Amino acid sequence: MVARYYRELLRFLQGAVKDRETAAELAQESYARVLAAQRSGETIAEPRALLYRTARNLVIDQHRRNEVRGIHAVQESADADEAVGPEASEPEAAAMSAQSVQALLTAIAALPPRCREAFILHKFDGLSQAEVARRMGISVTMVERHLKLGMQACRACQEKMQGMEPKQ
Repeated sequence: MVARYYRELLRFLQGAVKDRETAAELAQESYARVLAAQRSGETIAEPRALLYRTARNLVIDQHRRNEVRGIHAVQESADADEAVGPEASEPEAAAMSAQSVQALLTAIAALPPRCREAFILHKFDGLSQAEVARRMGISVTMVERHLKLGMQACRACQEKMQGMEPKQ
């Protein structure tokens, strides 16, 4: 299992945390937890799915810890003394960004279970619509419907956050 999914998982985590070292640490921790679950005697039908779920949860946990500590990742430029920080590093913008992410996660969590599963597999795990359909045992058309519903929920959430009336 280690060699089979490691690079794929590492790419996924690098996209999520934008830092190679942190991604490698999270990948290692994900593997350790899944292997511990296997050694405890748990039957794991889908080790890849459990590995990704574990990694995603670790990313969320890290994000929460960083928020609590007030740590915000800021890329430093070579001329840090002369550079003006990006708007996103302002406390208000960072708070709004965290609120937006949390609101979107809440909107996704509120989707019907199969819809949410298809949306996460496609948008977060990067599977094609055909791969999602195969994995879930449904048609590509059904996957498209699930994705459309998920995107509508996210759009409505964003419009609500911007103070606009959601479109029907």
